Amino acid sequence: VQLQASGGGLVRAGGSPRLSCAASGRTFSSSALGWFRQAPGKEREFVAVINWNGASTYYGDSVKGRFIISRDNVKNTGYLQMNNLKPEDTALYYCAARTYSSPSTSTNTYAYWGQGTQVTVSS
Repeated sequence: VQLQASGGGLVRAGGSPRLSCAASGRTFSSSALGWFRQAPGKEREFVAVINWNGASTYYGDSVKGRFIISRDNVKNTGYLQMNNLKPEDTALYYCAARTYSSPSTSTNTYAYWGQGTQVTVSS
C-alpha cells in the first residue's frame, strides 16, 4: 500500500480543514487506517484510527470531539476532518495503514506510511 497525504496548510485558529489520504494497492480496503502527527521536538502522537469498514473509530484525547476520521473504500481514500483547530494542533500529519483490519493506536503496528502533510495553525 502506498499512501499520499494532502490537505494541509496554514489555517487560522478555529478553522476546519480536511486532510485526505489517497491509497494505492488492493489491500487498502481491508486495512485499518490511522492518522498521527509530530510537532517539532516531540514524539509522533496518535490522532485517530478507523477499522477496515469504518465501523470502529478511536481518537487521541487531545482531538476527541473535534476531529473526525472516515474512509471511502471505493475511492481508496481516508479523511481526517479537523474542526476548531488550535495552535497546539500545529504538526506534520501522517496517514498510515496496517496489514490488519483492526485498529491500533501504536505507531509500531503500522506497516505503511505516507509522506506527511504540514498543518500550521495561527492564533
